[in-house]
Amino acid sequence: MSRSFSPSLPINVLSSPARCLAMATLLLGCPLAAQAQDNAAQSDTVVVTATALKVAMPLAETPRSVSSVDREELDARNVQSLDESFRYRSGVLSGHFGADNNTNWFKVRGFDQATYLNGLRLYSPGYYKWTPEPYGLESVDVFKGPASILYGEAPSGGIVNAVSKRPTAEKRGEVEIQAGNRNHRQFSFDTSGPVTESGDVRYRMVGLYKERDGDLKDTDNERVYFAPSLAWDISDDTQLTVLASYQKDDGVPENPFKLAYSTLEDTPFGKVDPETNYGSPDYDKDEHTQLGIGYELQHQLDDTWKFEQNFRYSHLDLELRSTYLMSYRNDARTAYRGHLQRDGEIDSFTIDNRMVGKWYTDNTENTLLFGVDYQNLSLDGKEYDSYTYDTVDIFAPDTTATPVPDSQLIGRQIDKQQLGIYVQDQLRIDDRWVLLGSVRHDSADVKNTNQDTDVTVDETQSETSFSGGVMYLADNGVSPYFSYTESFRPQAQTDDQGAVFEEIEGNQWEAGVKYAPASWDGYISAAVFDIEESNSFVTQPTGDQQQGGETTSTGFELEGVGYLTDSLQLTAAYTYTDARNQDDQRKELIPRHQASAWLDYDFTKGAVKGLKLGGGVRYVGKSVASPGSSIDSDVPSYTLYDAMASYDFNTHWTAQINANNLTDEEYVASCDYYCYYGESRSVIGSLKYRW
Repeated sequence: MSRSFSPSLPINVLSSPARCLAMATLLLGCPLAAQAQDNAAQSDTVVVTATALKVAMPLAETPRSVSSVDREELDARNVQSLDESFRYRSGVLSGHFGADNNTNWFKVRGFDQATYLNGLRLYSPGYYKWTPEPYGLESVDVFKGPASILYGEAPSGGIVNAVSKRPTAEKRGEVEIQAGNRNHRQFSFDTSGPVTESGDVRYRMVGLYKERDGDLKDTDNERVYFAPSLAWDISDDTQLTVLASYQKDDGVPENPFKLAYSTLEDTPFGKVDPETNYGSPDYDKDEHTQLGIGYELQHQLDDTWKFEQNFRYSHLDLELRSTYLMSYRNDARTAYRGHLQRDGEIDSFTIDNRMVGKWYTDNTENTLLFGVDYQNLSLDGKEYDSYTYDTVDIFAPDTTATPVPDSQLIGRQIDKQQLGIYVQDQLRIDDRWVLLGSVRHDSADVKNTNQDTDVTVDETQSETSFSGGVMYLADNGVSPYFSYTESFRPQAQTDDQGAVFEEIEGNQWEAGVKYAPASWDGYISAAVFDIEESNSFVTQPTGDQQQGGETTSTGFELEGVGYLTDSLQLTAAYTYTDARNQDDQRKELIPRHQASAWLDYDFTKGAVKGLKLGGGVRYVGKSVASPGSSIDSDVPSYTLYDAMASYDFNTHWTAQINANNLTDEEYVASCDYYCYYGESRSVIGSLKYRW
């Protein structure tokens, strides 16, 4: 899918009633969880991530909202795209644009987010989207809310950080084949282990071939993916990990843009089928190649200080032709189609240097982090945009198209450099209090050149961001916290007048509580938040974006993952979000209410030993269209069901089947100026051999 870059009363989340609600919910849930685990041994399972603080810390001891999905869960739900990862976590909306075969779409706490790979930014200006392959990932984290303090530029929604698979000390591997509806076919392999007898050098090779038809008629995508990596323990104090990946996608893009007229609204001609394609399958194309190589270096200087350096070079090559329906009609049966083309490449590299110091006194533990990072992006390409390309019959579309001569494409070059300096200090007192403070300064130089007119817009944007937090660690595992964060997002795109957009700034206040007792393999977290963003983008009827005023998002989140018995695991989440624009109107796409729950049960004895069953339900509440559109109807709520079953024949062979949208519910997922049908039923079977 191609897009430009990208009657309840509202609650005040910082008010006393909202905080009481979060605390009361946990206090009611904690005794039940503890009771279910009275006889359980102390758990060794502690979720540790470096996404929130750039130093490895248990999530339960971090005064920030971070959710994580590990490899086991990605496998159990057979996640096929990155934006499927957080379907059963709070604060994250995905699937609101329906099925998409070339872009991952998230909204986090009502705002856009940035995607990172191994802690380094993946650049996606305009239509040049980097799409991580889920099979190559060990885990995925989402940092909710402004996150510029450690990661530099970031939208107000936060960041999604994908963590690649790494070499392992033990020899291991797997081969898997998959088949499913929509002509899904996949072959993948993953092998890892030591290279040397001593194990100081280790390797991993991950590969995949996948093809599948899209939800829209005559759309498809074919993918080839390889990801080699090598880890080397140079000495007891020095470790180096080299990570590389190659991915090529070739297909016909899905553009599920449809009108409210014929989807939400009845017409004299009925409604259009969700599979209706207004594109031009014989002319449209999406050829997309991405290549990345980098390293992670760690060196322990002494008992106190450690030096860390992450580096990655990325190259993305894109040839995109995409035809889509415009958001306004000519008459009762026809509407304009738009057409766009992008033919170009991106080269980027980023490097992050960090010093981490840790020292102790009788009653304190202090972790000091300071770093310097540098980001460089260069885009060189040609582009074409027409919003009146031709007309089409809404109910019986002719999918042919008139080719666009190369002479009509406009040259475009974007160069961007950003330097950031940051300091963070975390102080732990008496194993009771965690105090966190951070400051960061960024300076970004952006050049945007129209090569046909030889006009260059050159701007420097800079910002200083602050962050702070405090958490109390109680013996019973209940940890209340309070935090403040900011975000800064320099812009490389230009408006209709050729001027570079202003930088987007955001800030967030958050209060919450986390519950993770040592005797229970699981956690529960609750948070209330209040986000304000300035210079926000507002979608126009053409699909373009213009900068508006201030937008806000306030809300409440509740999330829990844990074992109710030794065999039964529950994952559950609830989100309330009240997102509003500068005129205090509800923002498009964002539902006030979301809820989800997933249960897994492992049969560990008897005739069905080795069987695992899982099922989930996802509820998305009503949402509204863009306030400036002509769509008056609310988008109805919808409920979807997912299921899985797997069987271990022995220690080597496993068969599995997954179904998403089990009942094949037909629904409109959201509307802005357009409306989008949600993804149809997906059924995939797999057979895996491990060694």
